[in-house]
Amino acid sequence: MAELGLNDHHQNEIINYMRFARSKRGLRLKTVDSCFQDIKESRLVDETFTVDEVTEVLNELQAVVHSEVESELINTSCTNVLLLRQLFSQAEKWYLKLQTDISELENRELLEQVAEFEKAEFTTSNKKSNSENMKPSRLVPLNEGGTSELLNKEIIRLQEENEKLRSRVKTIELQATNALDEKSKLERALRDLQIVQGDQKAIIRSKDISDLENTVAALKNEFQKTLNDSTENQKTLEENLVSTKRDLLKVQEQLSVAEKLHLLNSYQTLTEMTAQLGFGDDMSLTKQNSVCHFGRWMR
Repeated sequence: MAELGLNDHHQNEIINYMRFARSKRGLRLKTVDSCFQDIKESRLVDETFTVDEVTEVLNELQAVVHSEVESELINTSCTNVLLLRQLFSQAEKWYLKLQTDISELENRELLEQVAEFEKAEFTTSNKKSNSENMKPSRLVPLNEGGTSELLNKEIIRLQEENEKLRSRVKTIELQATNALDEKSKLERALRDLQIVQGDQKAIIRSKDISDLENTVAALKNEFQKTLNDSTENQKTLEENLVSTKRDLLKVQEQLSVAEKLHLLNSYQTLTEMTAQLGFGDDMSLTKQNSVCHFGRWMR
C-alpha cells in the first residue's frame, strides 16, 4: 500500500489530479502576478501620489485580484464536482453507493499529509520518474484490473447460489408432485365416500318421506274427525241453546202467571176480609169494580 493508504492504480490517479490542479494553480498565480504588473505599468508612472490616488489604485487592484481568485475557487469547486461525478457514475454501474465524510476535508493532519505527499511527488528528484505519467489518463475500463476480479468472484457466488436454488426448486417440485398425488387419492376417496353416502341418504330419504306421508295422512284424518266432531257439537249446542231459550220463555211465562195468581189470591183474601168486617153494599160495589180492573190487568 502507498502513503495515502491506496493501491498503486488509485495513487497514480490522485497524482494525475494533483498535476492537473498544480498546473491550473500555476496559471492563476501567473494571472494574479500579471494583474500587479499591469497596475505597476499603467498607474505607477508618477513619482508622487496623493492618498486618494493610492486608494483608487488599491481598490482597482483589489477588484481585479478578487475577480481572479473567485473565478479560480469556482473553477476548482466545479472541477471537484466533475471528478466526483465520474467516480459515482462508475460506481452506479456496479450498483454501488459511495459515501463521503465532509468533515475529513478540514482535518488538518490529513491535509498536511496530502501536502507532504504532493511535495514528495513533485520534487526535482522525482521529475524523471513522474514524467512518464504526463500522458493524458482516463478512468480504467470496467473490465480490467481489480474490477474484473471482483466481477468474477460475484459471478462465482451467484452461480453457487443459483445451484442451491435449483436444488431447492427440485426438492420443492418433488414435494409438490407428492402432494398432488396425495390430493388426487384423497379426492377419489372423497368421491367414493360421497357416492356411498348419497345412496344411503336416498334410502333414508325415501323411508323418511313415506313415514312423513303416513304421519300427514293420520294427522289429516284426525283433523277431519275433530272438525266433524266440532261441527256436531256446535249443532248440538245450538239446538240445546234454542231449547233452553224456549224453556226459559215458558218458565218466565209460568212465573208471570203464578205471580198474577198470587196477586189475585191476595186480593180475594183482602176482599173477603173486608166483607167480613161488614162494609155492606158499598164495599160490594167497590169489590166488583176492583175485580173488573184486575181482570183487565191480567189480560
